[in-house]
Amino acid sequence: MGSDEIRNGVCNGGGGGKGKEKYKCKRLMTIPTILTLGRVAAVPLLVSSFYMDYWWSTSATTIIFLAAAITDWLDGYIARKMLLGTAFGAFLDPVADKLMVAATLVLLCTKPFEVIVFGEVPWLLAVPSIAVIGREITMSAVREWAASQNGRLVEAVAVSNLGKWKTATQMTALTILLATRDPSLIGPGMFGASGIFLLYVSAALSLWSLVMYMRKIWRIL
Repeated sequence: MGSDEIRNGVCNGGGGGKGKEKYKCKRLMTIPTILTLGRVAAVPLLVSSFYMDYWWSTSATTIIFLAAAITDWLDGYIARKMLLGTAFGAFLDPVADKLMVAATLVLLCTKPFEVIVFGEVPWLLAVPSIAVIGREITMSAVREWAASQNGRLVEAVAVSNLGKWKTATQMTALTILLATRDPSLIGPGMFGASGIFLLYVSAALSLWSLVMYMRKIWRIL
């Protein structure tokens, strides 16, 4: 979509209102929404490549996830800069993120690898994975409930800086863990251990952000 269309009012909203008022774009399919849909479509590709037994499959899995992580940042950037934010895109974006992260965590748990630093610990990936997925399910339910209540509750569960740090740490950890499986990129060792460490950090940030959201809600109620 060109800048002329934006100036003429095809997509002339962006960050000044509350709720649906800040989504003024009249088009359903904008560039950010297409990128978000691409992340959803990439989930089956991620799963398929993870279980393929070709020389390129592990590299493909890492590249697919890394591309999804980049578009996660890119679609938000484009939506803000070009004023292409839509209500549908705002709904779909967290769904795409949760699908990609949850699928990757489950995949890694089905084929755990041994990290020399930690040895054979069967629950090493399962514990943070349960924490992260459980938090996302809980927050989805809380945000749905808040949307049916008053505006103050909606503001209380809006994405915070802590949530952004959680997402960045999460994406970095999962990229490292997927890359560790690929011998053509880098093998296990301290690199793999750093991925495990960051995954636990992201799990801790996930739970802490959940606590902070609940505290905000409690104050309002």
